[in-house]
Amino acid sequence: MKKKSLAAMLMAGAMCLSLLASCASDPGSTGSAAPSQAPSQGTQESQPAGEPSQGSEPSATGASGTFKLGGIGPLTGGAAIYGNNAMNGAQIAVDEINALGGMQFVLNPQDDEHDGEKSVNAYNTLKDWGMQALIGTVTTGPSLSVGPLAFQDRIFMLTPSASSTDTVSGKDNVYQVCFTDPNQGFRSAEYIDEHMDVSKIAIIYKNDDAYSQGIRDSFAAEAGNRGMEVVYEGTFTTDTQSDFSVQVSAAQSAGADLVYLPIYYQPASIILNQANSIGYAPTFFGVDGMDGILTMVGFDTKLAEGVMLLSPFAADAEDARTQSFVSEYQKRHGETPNQFAADGYDAVYIIYEALKAANCTPDMTAEQINDAILGVINTISVDGLTGTAMTWATDGTVNKDPRAVVIQDGVYVTP
Repeated sequence: MKKKSLAAMLMAGAMCLSLLASCASDPGSTGSAAPSQAPSQGTQESQPAGEPSQGSEPSATGASGTFKLGGIGPLTGGAAIYGNNAMNGAQIAVDEINALGGMQFVLNPQDDEHDGEKSVNAYNTLKDWGMQALIGTVTTGPSLSVGPLAFQDRIFMLTPSASSTDTVSGKDNVYQVCFTDPNQGFRSAEYIDEHMDVSKIAIIYKNDDAYSQGIRDSFAAEAGNRGMEVVYEGTFTTDTQSDFSVQVSAAQSAGADLVYLPIYYQPASIILNQANSIGYAPTFFGVDGMDGILTMVGFDTKLAEGVMLLSPFAADAEDARTQSFVSEYQKRHGETPNQFAADGYDAVYIIYEALKAANCTPDMTAEQINDAILGVINTISVDGLTGTAMTWATDGTVNKDPRAVVIQDGVYVTP
């Protein structure tokens, strides 16, 4: 593997910062998201099934009427940080759009607890409510359960953060906001090879999870193409994700100076704890599923110091749009938004721009709106918090690049 100089790493970091800063632009014909304008509506709470969230119903229906947006994600349970952030971000976008006085939205978020069967129940609740487009589901597993139903019912589905290619495969009306697992794995290997001074790599991944397995596969393939040395691979399952002493010790024994973690933040927190307990301090490099580790209850954030991960969003970016969103989110919810909040925010604006481009009206059926969106979605370009000039292929995947962030002093910063 090529060794990189400190100067090269600093130059790469500057380039990443410039990419993040380039997200700022005014709304226009390209589909740019508007800066945060709406007044704070207070903290969003989970609502009873079938009821839209408080503050989401427009005070007065505009000339274009009101579109019904369904939302599905884990609002309770172990993955709740993902679903709540995504729906909170989506609500901010809804309030901004409603404040403009034209097209109006109401958002009805439903809890699936990161469970496929419960996600299907949530989908059916929203369908009975009259949902005209779906923002969800937030996580990959439930998306694999709900996607076929949206395809069958011809309801346009835009997942903020489910990243498996299986989410959209074979379903022409299911689209993604986030980059795919193969892209994330490929980009991780590319970034490590081109910007980091490491010689031996270990991989610890969850082999009964499509998200983790998919990222691992593309990472390993690209690492091999680049001649990067993977000295150890360890796996785990849902039933064994409480103890990683064997995997951590094996990575240390193999001499790995970087451990790649294509996993969610809960098992990652245990790995960091157990590595610390044996004095093992490699560079840990994660993926977007690790976003949330800094707000995990009971986790010592000092253990995450220096952890790197790929994310399309950095709350410390200095562009006006990001700072306006972060300020509004903090005002409403008392915490810094993660990338899932930005994904949810962008999802609303993507649907907004597609509805405008397709000349849709709220009196249209969900199927009519679905067909109209499909007629324009591959021709529009949207600037958002998670990417500039985002476009979509006919297979539902988004064209944008992930970026690297590093945890320093308990916050994500651009390296």
